[in-house]
Amino acid sequence: MRITLAELEVRKSVISRTYQPGTLNFHGTELQEVKPLRVEAVAELVGGEIRIRGQLATAIEVPCDRCLTSATLAVDRGFDLFYRPLRDIPREEEFEIPSAELDLAFFSGDGIELADVLTEQVQLAVPMKVVCQPDCKGLCGVCGADRNKVSCNCREIPSDSPFGSLGKSLT
Repeated sequence: MRITLAELEVRKSVISRTYQPGTLNFHGTELQEVKPLRVEAVAELVGGEIRIRGQLATAIEVPCDRCLTSATLAVDRGFDLFYRPLRDIPREEEFEIPSAELDLAFFSGDGIELADVLTEQVQLAVPMKVVCQPDCKGLCGVCGADRNKVSCNCREIPSDSPFGSLGKSLT
């Protein structure tokens, strides 16, 4: 769905849509939707800027940063975004962005793809470090075994290992 300036000059747009898993493109990231993404939003023109505010909900799978198994995360996120036409950016070599405009984004052409906005919001909802469970033991630095599933007997990291400087013992 494309949100256009021409449409918003006539009336605001009320959005109520569901995107099935696999519909959105997460641009090479390892996350995947496992539930349909539901969005309720309003798009309107405010002082020459497109404002999109609403709520989205879905569930995604991402790899655990400790053991690499899939972790499912619920995403329920509100958003209130402002977009200004790219042509409004000053063409000077260097300029200071006022602090009130740090949350502002830009668009080119006649409008914005809603799918791009939703993709960005889902990606922003993913924590910096994803852990499948709070007590995840991760992978063994010696043999690579998933310590959540097997109990390996590895004790020391070989000196030629890139992890050798981390310490002599893992336990």
